[in-house]
Amino acid sequence: MALIIPEVLDPGCATRQALERLGSKWRVLLIYALLAGPQRHAQLRRRLPGITQKMLTETLRGMAADGLVERRVLKEDPPAHVEYALTELGKTLREPLAAICDWATTHTTSSTSPV
Repeated sequence: MALIIPEVLDPGCATRQALERLGSKWRVLLIYALLAGPQRHAQLRRRLPGITQKMLTETLRGMAADGLVERRVLKEDPPAHVEYALTELGKTLREPLAAICDWATTHTTSSTSPV
C-alpha cells in the first residue's frame, strides 16, 4: 500500500482539520484517560495533573461538539452526576495514538528527550 501524503498546508484539508482539533495536549491526554472507560469530571481532573476545572470543562465540551466524547447524565437531581466516555469515533483514535507512543518509545533514549 502506497503512503498517501495529504496537502496538510491547505486549510480545507481533512487531515489538517483533524490535526488542529487534536493538537491540544489536553485533548490527547483526555483521550488516553477515557480509553480506560467512562469517567466523571472529578476522576478526569485527578488523572490529569495541571488541568484546571475550566480547561477540562471547555475541552470536554469541544470534544463532544467534535463527536469524540459523549456526556451522559447519570442523575439529574442536584447534585447532578455526569460521566464522559469516548464515542465510537473517539475510540478509533486508539491505534493512531498507540503508534505515536511506540514511535516515542523507540526514538527516546535516557540521554535525550523525544522530539
